[in-house]
Formats: sequence, C-alpha cells, structure tokens
Amino acid sequence: MSKESHQGHEHAKTSNENRLWWAFGLTGSYLVVQVIGGLLTHSLALLSDAAHMLTDVVGIGIAIVAVRIARRPADSQRTFGYHRFEILAAAANAVILFLVAIYIFYEAIQRFQQPEAINTWGMLAVAAVGLIVNVIGLKLLQDGSKSSLNLKGAYLEALADAVGSVGVIAGALIIRFTGWVWVDPVIAVGIGLWVLPRTWTLFKESLNVLLEGVPQGLNLDEIRQRLLAVEGVIGVHELHVWSITSGKNSLTAHLVVDESDERFRQARLDAARIMLRERFALEHTTLQVEYRNCETAAECFPSTEAGHEHGGSP
Repeated sequence: MSKESHQGHEHAKTSNENRLWWAFGLTGSYLVVQVIGGLLTHSLALLSDAAHMLTDVVGIGIAIVAVRIARRPADSQRTFGYHRFEILAAAANAVILFLVAIYIFYEAIQRFQQPEAINTWGMLAVAAVGLIVNVIGLKLLQDGSKSSLNLKGAYLEALADAVGSVGVIAGALIIRFTGWVWVDPVIAVGIGLWVLPRTWTLFKESLNVLLEGVPQGLNLDEIRQRLLAVEGVIGVHELHVWSITSGKNSLTAHLVVDESDERFRQARLDAARIMLRERFALEHTTLQVEYRNCETAAECFPSTEAGHEHGGSP
C-alpha cells in the first residue's frame, strides 16, 4: 500500500471515530429520555424503539472500541494487525439486533393478550424528539457506512430507530384519534420485521469476511481472466482473494509464464500488479512466477526443489 493511500486510510478511521463519538453522545442522551417516556406512557412501540436505541448505544460503543483496537500496529503474533476486530464488532451488532427483535416479538404477544392504556401525547412528543436525534445520527454515520462494515452496523441501527420513530409517531396519532390500542404492538412488531432483513445482510457480510470469502464487489473468475490477459501469462492457479477488514483486500496467486528470462519475469509481475491495483483496487498483492503449467504448488515445487520466486507489494 502506498504512503498516500495509507495516510488516507488512517484519516478516514480518525474521521469515523469522531463521527461515532458524536452519535454515541446523542443516542446515549436520548436513550434515557426514551426509556423514561416509554415507562410513563405505557407504550410498547416506544419501548421497542428504546430497545433498538439501546442496541445503538451498545453497538456504537463496540464500534468505537473496535476502531481503537484496530489502530494497534501489527506484531510478530498478529502480522495483519487488529483490523479484523472491526468485523467482529459488526457481527456482534447484528447478533444484538436479532436478540432485541425476538424480545420485542415476545412482548408484543403479551400486549395483544393484555392491552394497556397509552398516554398518546407523551408517546408522540418522545418519538418526535427521537426522530430528530436519529436523523442527525444518520447524517453523521452515512459516509463512513459505505466503506466500513463496523460503521454500517451502527448506521443500520440508527436507520432502524429512525423508521421506528416514524412508526411510533404514526401509532400515537392513530391511537389518539381512534382508541385502537392494539396498533401499539403491531407497530412494535413492524419495526422488528423491518430491521431483520437488514440485520441479516450485515451478519452475512461480516461472516463472509471472517470466513475469508471473496470480498463483495469482486469476481474471482473475472480476476483470473484479467490475469491471463496479461502478456506472457499462460496460466493462473492458487488464486486467493480475501478481506482483512472493510476496504482492505488482499490477493495471492501463482502465475505461469512462457519465458524464464529474469527481466521478462519482472515485467509480467509489474504488469499484473498494476492491473490488479487499477482495475480491482487491490493494493496488497503477492504474486509468484512459475515456468511450468501445473495445477498446484506441490506439482511445481516438489520437496526436492527449493525454487520459489516471489513478487508482491507490501
């Protein structure tokens, strides 16, 4: 990775942490107001929104810790550093959201069986303030959510709360003018159902990184064909692409070339690395040149041979 791109990556992380701290302060302050309001108004929809707000506070707190831990430099035990901790935080946020949704569904069933009187004006006022807070939080986290799964988890939680606040406001108005108290648990369930698909997407993306799957937006077959299109490359095997964390992808591959000349070999390596960087934004690549068209490293380099040739960008 170049010095400029490394500096840009670190600047983005610092900016992300600042945004997270602002969002943490806003959501934490409002959470206290929302819990008190939900208890006083007896609104499950409001308490449902408060539960999601709690996951916001916990999730953003985890995200902040993850960003700080990810800054720790690589060492002899963790040669890629601690970047993967951000992905663990994103997965943890997804699990928390799942658990909260299950709890809200349970509470909704209880409310259907035993409806409670609701203070609609108080419910409306608290939800309106919550909507304002959530919109501010969304603005703070929106940019970072496009480049970081960690921030994407916090962003999705804020988005769920914004939708929840709109639902609570609508429910308060409906109950106020119709007296239909059953609308309250219906909205609570609706909030949970709206959140679950997005939570599942976040969990799948996090799991894909943890399992070292091909990063989203990259196609392994296309990368293989592009490498084969490099002049002089007649074969590609041992091709692996994975993510260390969001926006930090790596690639390794063995390239079979049709010349054994040292200068020719280096030219092929340079051409392949430039293509990978410009076409697929792959900065961290390790390429190995071979002169025999074999399927595996063991075939090319049996134990009696020791001729590995490497060429990679740090």
